Amino acid sequence: MGQLTDKVAIVTGAGSGMGRSMAELFAKEGAKVVAADVNQDRLNETVKAVTDAGNTAVAVPTDVTNEAQVTAMVQAAVDHYGHLDILVNNAGIMDNMSPVGTLTTELWDKVMTVNTTSVMLATREALRLFTKQKHGVILNIASVGGIAGGRAGAAYTASKHAVVGLTKNTAYMYENQGIRTNAIAPGGIKTNIADSMGDINHEGLSRQSIGMPLSPQPGSGDEIAQTALFLVSDAASYVNGVIVPVDGGWTSY
Repeated sequence: MGQLTDKVAIVTGAGSGMGRSMAELFAKEGAKVVAADVNQDRLNETVKAVTDAGNTAVAVPTDVTNEAQVTAMVQAAVDHYGHLDILVNNAGIMDNMSPVGTLTTELWDKVMTVNTTSVMLATREALRLFTKQKHGVILNIASVGGIAGGRAGAAYTASKHAVVGLTKNTAYMYENQGIRTNAIAPGGIKTNIADSMGDINHEGLSRQSIGMPLSPQPGSGDEIAQTALFLVSDAASYVNGVIVPVDGGWTSY
């Protein structure tokens, strides 16, 4: 038996990168996966990879900033598989490295909505099920930018600090109802998230780049997925409210 046999898991941002790696590994370990992403083509590629390997997944196209679509995403888990056990809030975007002095309101709102509000929306919807069944696991993908100050621009950094705070608050508030909430803080991982960056702010990039020579070689989505598997599995039954850096030691300096 796999570590997630008979579990039902939603993974947002499952169309590529860490999300795809988690969807594939969770399914390999026995989970029935609801793969959600705004990019239909990439989402279909993920589900095909899962099903070609003989495992189970369904594609649910979802804009995680749209409350109605998030509600439908969670309902899809129930409709397809009868229940929900695991929610992974992975979808996110970068900013353009802009410090606050040159940050536009438009970029701030966009990054905060995708990276933070979406986590709240999906968590709130999943909790409607988890609080009734008295169990459930939430895993948020934060960032080393959420536990440090110089890894990105102001909007991304603030959004991921907010995810860290939301993770800890949710963990505390719902621990007595059998619900665990943790987060991973990835370092530099080989994903397509850089595609979400617009015109790079050179002032911000020059400041952020001071620490880049101390960064390890980029990690892989598979390395994030292995940590995620532990945190959502019963092996981590006494792990709640923690933020786990998976960064090759980048935050050790």
